Amino acid sequence: MSDLAPGAVRPLLRGSFGEPYFYATETASTQDMLAGSDHPHGTVAAAEHQTAGRGRSGRRWDDAPSAALLFSVLLRAPPGALLPQLSLVAGLAVAAAVEGEFSVPAMVKWPNDVLFEGRKLAGVLLEASGSVVVCGIGINVNQSEGELPPETRLPATSLRMAAHRPLDRGVVLAAVLTELERLYDAWLVSGLAVLLDELERRNALRGLSVRVGVRAGTAGAIAPDGRLTIVLVRGDVVLVESGEVELGPGATLATG
Repeated sequence: MSDLAPGAVRPLLRGSFGEPYFYATETASTQDMLAGSDHPHGTVAAAEHQTAGRGRSGRRWDDAPSAALLFSVLLRAPPGALLPQLSLVAGLAVAAAVEGEFSVPAMVKWPNDVLFEGRKLAGVLLEASGSVVVCGIGINVNQSEGELPPETRLPATSLRMAAHRPLDRGVVLAAVLTELERLYDAWLVSGLAVLLDELERRNALRGLSVRVGVRAGTAGAIAPDGRLTIVLVRGDVVLVESGEVELGPGATLATG
């Protein structure tokens, strides 16, 4: 039985996220398994392999079948909620889960990546319709170096490489869902402000030379509304709401 099969996952769940739980050996995307559905808040869809997995900005997400953890969570947010903040909430949940469960210290790269030693470990994709969000999360779990995509914006890594052992993906999934439910509930009550200290501790970009579009400067803190602070070369401070963050000349993400 697969470690993501319902019979393996359900005994590991510690909260309400993951019920209902849908599982497929192959699907175009776990996002599509939940999009437009009337399933309740916290429903999860997971798959062994995606034939058309997608990442942020229309990028393709490639996976090694039965090695990665690919899943989506249906979130029914209140009207008027600042939904883009959920990328940071989900990224923080992944980072907290892998560190707490497997002693893998992880960082959050604004707005939607999770890193280990400067390499991409996981990514988050939000797709919203009204106040309903399908939050897709892809985590490299048991891939070897040769199974990771060679041509990516950031070099990739896996939990297996970080922890130096293969891991049960069901255990990883349950840990992430526990953290996601905890952080989502906190976000509902107090917004992103209550999570800022932990986000800042894991802010992979702080202090680095970066460029977002035509704006270049030094990355600072993540603001209470989820925007990234950048101190421009001429000294002005701007808050960036969206866009691709590129490292500036000579800047490198921390590797330990």
